[in-house]
Amino acid sequence: MRACTRQTLLAGIAISIFASHTPAQQTPCDAKQTNSSKIGPDGTAYVTRIMPVPATISPEAQKVLARVESDAAVPQTLEQRRALTDKWQAGVGETSQKLYPARIAADTIAGVPVRVITPLTITPEKRDRVLINLHGGGFNSDSGSLSETIPIANLSGTKVIAVLYRLAPEHPFPAGVDDAVAVYKELLKTHKPSHIGIYGTSAGAILTAEVTVKLKQLRLPLPAATGIFSGLGDLDHAGDSIALYALNGFSGHLDDPNPDDRASKEYTGSTPLNDPVLSPLYADLTGFPPTLFITSGRDLLLSGTTILHRAYLHAGVDAQLVVFEALPHAFWNNPALPESKEADQLMASFLDGHLGK
Repeated sequence: MRACTRQTLLAGIAISIFASHTPAQQTPCDAKQTNSSKIGPDGTAYVTRIMPVPATISPEAQKVLARVESDAAVPQTLEQRRALTDKWQAGVGETSQKLYPARIAADTIAGVPVRVITPLTITPEKRDRVLINLHGGGFNSDSGSLSETIPIANLSGTKVIAVLYRLAPEHPFPAGVDDAVAVYKELLKTHKPSHIGIYGTSAGAILTAEVTVKLKQLRLPLPAATGIFSGLGDLDHAGDSIALYALNGFSGHLDDPNPDDRASKEYTGSTPLNDPVLSPLYADLTGFPPTLFITSGRDLLLSGTTILHRAYLHAGVDAQLVVFEALPHAFWNNPALPESKEADQLMASFLDGHLGK
């Protein structure tokens, strides 16, 4: 029988969560609990809260939040992770194509393998535009080269190049950044920078900011717009939300914090965690292109996204932030949710609206 509570500790926070479907539906777990809080001498918070599924989200999203994920750690090899991720991505890609028809082809640009996702129809004024997607997947697998691109290509009417950058641990930082920069430089030979946009989710969102910093360092013209969808810009400090939420929000396994391993060493390698390319929060962000930030209320990278958004604002960047209620990390990878359709439309409209100006 699944335990009623989950307690986590990270960055001075300890919290126990008790989930229920609605306040009126008492269970043996929440019937025994009351809302309470205690603050320790070092600032650590010991908190118990009853968290109902909000009525402010769609019925489909409520069902997603009601799914029970085991709190137990399930060891998984890298090969198993990649196999499962590839299988899932293929399936969600088929679903996305039914909702958002597009053509998919394999290609190579500047020696880097890519997927080319092309709308069934491209209007004349958009034929010289292109979007670059840097997919999610924890830097070690592909969790988005289809699910993150097919809806955007269809809704924006613009060709999308999904960069299949080299993955960690075989290829730690800056391999992924270098691959994305190589693709961008090659596209500059045939496209104006004002006709190019770069975006990504999760690891790809982090890469999007990293690549923008690198392009500025190289004194290359920056893209017309970027999209940072559930990412972060500081691999040297853990945000508050990562102590509270697992990959699926309140449900699922959450690792105990380890101050000596705040970032994935498989990705960062020997690079200092405050390196301005690896952690763009420490970079000069002035002059960056208009950027859309999207996250959600139960996203483990909620803090990271909002902190980086504020840094963009402080640098004078035209930066917009949208936070969806209650949903977990990168929920738009479930294309059937009404909120996913809304998020995809926001992404596509923002990027499309800034290209070609």
